[in-house]
Amino acid sequence: MKRAVRSVSRAELAVFVSGVASMGLEILAGRLIAPQFGSSIYTWGTIIGVFLAALSLGYYRGGKLASRRADTGHLIRLFVWTAVYVAGLVFAGELLLRSTVALPFPGRAASLPAVVLLFGPPTYLLGFVSPYAAELSDKTGTGEASGHVYAVGTVGSIVGAFGTTYALVPALGTDAIGFLFGVLLVGTAALLAWPDPSRETLGSVLGTVLLLTAAIGTGVAGVSVEGNVVYETQTEYQELRVVDLGDTRTLYLDGQRHSAMDRASPTRHVFDYTRYFHLPYLFADDPDDIDRVLFVGGGGFSGPKRFLEEYDATVDVVEIDPEVIRVARQYFRVPESDRLNVYNRDGRRYLRDTDRTYDVIVLDAYKKDKVPFHLTTVEFMRLVNERLSADGILVANLISAPTGPASKFYRAEHRTVSRVFPQVYSFPTSEGAVVQNIEIVATKNDRRVTETTLRERNERRDVGLDLESEVAAYRHEAPDDDAPVLRDDYAPVDALLDPMVGRRYVVERTNDTETADGRAVSAPVQIGAAGRSSATRPRPATPPVPPAAR
Repeated sequence: MKRAVRSVSRAELAVFVSGVASMGLEILAGRLIAPQFGSSIYTWGTIIGVFLAALSLGYYRGGKLASRRADTGHLIRLFVWTAVYVAGLVFAGELLLRSTVALPFPGRAASLPAVVLLFGPPTYLLGFVSPYAAELSDKTGTGEASGHVYAVGTVGSIVGAFGTTYALVPALGTDAIGFLFGVLLVGTAALLAWPDPSRETLGSVLGTVLLLTAAIGTGVAGVSVEGNVVYETQTEYQELRVVDLGDTRTLYLDGQRHSAMDRASPTRHVFDYTRYFHLPYLFADDPDDIDRVLFVGGGGFSGPKRFLEEYDATVDVVEIDPEVIRVARQYFRVPESDRLNVYNRDGRRYLRDTDRTYDVIVLDAYKKDKVPFHLTTVEFMRLVNERLSADGILVANLISAPTGPASKFYRAEHRTVSRVFPQVYSFPTSEGAVVQNIEIVATKNDRRVTETTLRERNERRDVGLDLESEVAAYRHEAPDDDAPVLRDDYAPVDALLDPMVGRRYVVERTNDTETADGRAVSAPVQIGAAGRSSATRPRPATPPVPPAAR
């Protein structure tokens, strides 16, 4: 009887830990896969599907073998093998992930090979545990034994889901979380072998512990392909990394460049698209009337910092991720100023609750493959319109392509904004149909501002920058005839972003110089997906301004 109780206790322990580990690894998979493939519904659907398939195969194979060979020794080996694989993920997970990027899979399924390679084998092994534990249970009858085992396993899955989501991800990086799961698995193997472990078991447990320790020690060396990692963490919302390369400090969110700072000149625009945030000072009839500006999305505060330096305006910033705010202050030299107010809120909720009006609102909360749909809809644009002053101006920083299959999101957002604002303008920041930053400017004033007028105003207004190159990107055609209007009840953002999966995202980097009158002039160069300069960006020649327009 005593021996049976011990067997039941071990079986319950095994199935509980397998539930914790399988669900915890599933949550962790989302954090590991997102930087390379995004966190769209297709990515999460792939993760869930692969985990279910791997568990099902493990259940099936384990069930066939359990009646012949289910014993504590086999359970121990399952946990050790799984821990060894997890150690491999900690050591070489990023390398394995990148090795799958070039495989010829359609956009929606692009993450499938990575999820299968990284998480299929350990999940398959964990699938063996439940049928083995059911066979080792002393419950009378197959139904009672299997029901008891799967109930305990489900409780473990609940603990793994909530513990990983609410405790581990906000506190630790992905490598550290993987290390903890590896320790949990090999620790379970040791408990199952207690108090009389064989030499083989003791050696495999100790060897796996050493392997995990070596993997985590190597994985936190602080160097990545992008440069020297100054700081990295997993926030409630995303993976965050601060990387130094030469004199440039870059903020990566979910593996994508979001903001950059010249450490020698912290307010200089490093990424060219941030220069377009100054266009409202050319669109406004009187730029001196711009007294209050709102940025929805903080990042490295590139725009807010420069606005504080150039203009006598109050700048409010709304950022949903508190860790982004903290990192911006610590690593990106956000100044203390009576004219800067920072709010840790969701952008839409802030606009709904505030009674302030703004002369300029800049939407800078979109990423290439992670777009908060509630900040894209016609209902949200109406709210933005209500919070703008009578001559207020909206700037929306989109990541999309101006033409071609990858332009679906841009065209849908252009049409959605056009339903609310009488005049909408587009400014692609790079040449061709590549995925890039596209700046949409929308005005409440129904009078069309021509490119000629913008060029003339750029020549005679002192806005701190020479925006000649940015004005030359002016587009006046409406590209949205066949695009949907995004609504709160129908905003298929994931489907619109899908054609961009796997496409090279081009970010223009400036090489600012100053003119004799102190205005910064941009000479942009391209940076590809890996962050390396590739070519000087061509711009169409700016035609001379007719005498009548001067």
